[in-house]
Amino acid sequence: MSQNLQQTQLNVAQAPDFREVYANSVHVRVSVWDFQLVFGLASSESPEQVNIRNHSAVFLSPQQAKALWNVLGQNLAQYEQAFGELNLEPHGHVFPSGPVN
Repeated sequence: MSQNLQQTQLNVAQAPDFREVYANSVHVRVSVWDFQLVFGLASSESPEQVNIRNHSAVFLSPQQAKALWNVLGQNLAQYEQAFGELNLEPHGHVFPSGPVN
């Protein structure tokens, strides 16, 4: 019983309004219909106050959110294997003030 599997051709192109942005903050909002990822820039003048300026929001279906979770997990595992374990514990770092380039 041999199956004839066709390989799907995937074409990726940048839309005319495509842009790249940096985010060091992300908030996740969940509803029964979708996941919303809100990206922003966090900055701080002092350890007591953090300011976040949100600049982009991306809505994903629950299926796409799970696919993103899977691909991020795979890529983080590869990153840690190459560069060492990432630690999420704060170390008293102050967020940079002003724009980050």
